[in-house]
Amino acid sequence: MILSAPLRSTARQCWSNQRRLFSASASLPVELSYELIEPPSSQDTKRNGHPIVFMHGLFGSKRNNRSISKALARDLNRNIYIVDLRNHGDTGHAPEHTYTHLADDVAEFIKQHRLGKAVLIGHSMGAKTAMTLALESPEITTGLIPVDNAPVSASLGSPFFEYVKGMKEIAAARVAKASEADKILTKYEPSLPVRQFLLTNLIRDSDNENKTMKFRVPLDILGSALDNMADFPFSKSNPGPTYNGPTLFVRGLQSTYVGEKTVPAIRRFFPNAKLADIDAGHWVISEKPEEFRQAVLKFFRENTIE
Repeated sequence: MILSAPLRSTARQCWSNQRRLFSASASLPVELSYELIEPPSSQDTKRNGHPIVFMHGLFGSKRNNRSISKALARDLNRNIYIVDLRNHGDTGHAPEHTYTHLADDVAEFIKQHRLGKAVLIGHSMGAKTAMTLALESPEITTGLIPVDNAPVSASLGSPFFEYVKGMKEIAAARVAKASEADKILTKYEPSLPVRQFLLTNLIRDSDNENKTMKFRVPLDILGSALDNMADFPFSKSNPGPTYNGPTLFVRGLQSTYVGEKTVPAIRRFFPNAKLADIDAGHWVISEKPEEFRQAVLKFFRENTIE
């Protein structure tokens, strides 16, 4: 069945109201820790448009996107808010960890900070969070850039389950040095850059007199949520919402997250989406920051983004 524009709007509103009622009864939004990246003081104080909200991936934090955000803030003359999503970084923990909860947190962040609207950029888990928010709340989304993830439910892959196992073994060992943690994690992940990324979550336990180390992310919650992270709240067979604003899917050519089979779903939910391919793996931004920057700048040049 094809819905007319008024009926699509009504259907979207009815679904949105029902989902928000359920979500609100399940848990309240979590206040997000953030850092505001502003253009250099030498630039025009009048910004070119609404700010960008930049979201990290699973086991990441706002610090992952600090360098690229400084460059984009300068190039675009826009404020950029890099955030820690729930159960990550300096943001508080909550037992619920689904994309609807993550998107609700970001929507509340935009409201609390009186941003009005925002351009949403997210990598991996952050990409699906951004997509979910754009579909649920297009009125506060002025542009969308998902990085290496697609609007589909698919297997997350065994590495993430192995990462949780390795991190739990480190926590049980009560290591005193990062080098000890890395030695344990080597059994679960051979790549040094990936291990270093995961171990950014390891901090000194100031409450322990032996000064051992602990993970600042709740491993039990995130381990239990891995299946949720593989899902997407909408199905392409469902007439549900679409986001018609300017959208750019950035994908790594060496990654399997946004294969050709996902393109129909992308077109279904995001009719105006374009694809930008970068010769990188899943960690597109850290592997090829300049190529990513250029893709984002081209997107802004070619679209009218408030």
